[in-house]
Amino acid sequence: MTGLIDGIRKGNFAVFGRAGMDMFADPPGTRADEAETFRADLGGSSANICAGLCKLGMQSALVTSVSDDAAGRFCTKRLQHYGVDTQYLKVLGGEYRISLAVYESCIEDFQLVIYRNNAVDFQVTEADVDRVDYSRFGALITAGTVFAAEPSRGSTFRAFENARKAGLPVIFDIDYRPYSWPSAEVASEVLTRAGEESDLIVGNDEEFGFMAGGLDKGLAKARELAAKDKLVIYKMGQAGAITFAGGEEIRTGIYPVTAVKPNGAGDSFMAGLLAAIAEDRPLKEAVLRGSACASIVVSQPGCAPAMPTTAALDAFLAERNGPTDV
Repeated sequence: MTGLIDGIRKGNFAVFGRAGMDMFADPPGTRADEAETFRADLGGSSANICAGLCKLGMQSALVTSVSDDAAGRFCTKRLQHYGVDTQYLKVLGGEYRISLAVYESCIEDFQLVIYRNNAVDFQVTEADVDRVDYSRFGALITAGTVFAAEPSRGSTFRAFENARKAGLPVIFDIDYRPYSWPSAEVASEVLTRAGEESDLIVGNDEEFGFMAGGLDKGLAKARELAAKDKLVIYKMGQAGAITFAGGEEIRTGIYPVTAVKPNGAGDSFMAGLLAAIAEDRPLKEAVLRGSACASIVVSQPGCAPAMPTTAALDAFLAERNGPTDV
């Protein structure tokens, strides 16, 4: 696990996965099917993680494909706006399209529609991942959606191999999205393999349960992975999280907020966790800072724009008396 922490401490991450366009109803509280005005910004799990890391003072580069159209150029420009390195973006024409998420800032009966037809991010090839200069980075990050289809699936496993050869640890956010996969059986098999090949695994109770073949088996699955000298974070929503590290089980609470939407929390958690480890903070504090980032994001519209800066995160924590008890 020393190699994992040392890699994260370099504060420079190669991130594999999708960028997309988010369109969310404005003002907050407006239903998406009744809105006349929408705000647009960057979205997509991996792109959100990249933006979150940069806003917290880290460096990140996104490895993906974007469409050769206005929506693809919009996402590229928003990545650059947040400070993300875009040199490894591949632009594809034809019928390939960037993903689009349409949602609202409403918790009750939350509506989220994701358009993934001819998704361009699945077109990342082994040649694309071989172009990456892995020696520049401290760690590789990926989110589970990248494994949902070929050639992206095979090329990301190739990136894992390349990272290993370069001495980089692999960080995996399970991020299971059923709509992206051909079947639950394929998803379970592939995500389990990705977990086995990773050094740090982050997921919620449902995702670990899915990998294990039943919700009641998720905690045991997390412990099983941790026993293989992996750092595993098992998130439980309002109940907090359990971090498995070096034979220890660290339980942490959350920072309650009035949420306006549920999405973006996991991406922000990952960014906050990694930035805190890179700053050499104790692991428990790093998990709590990740939890605070998640709370901030769900309390504001949008995903990438809602990711906090270090100053905003510190101010949020200073205003509170600590997390919930566990």
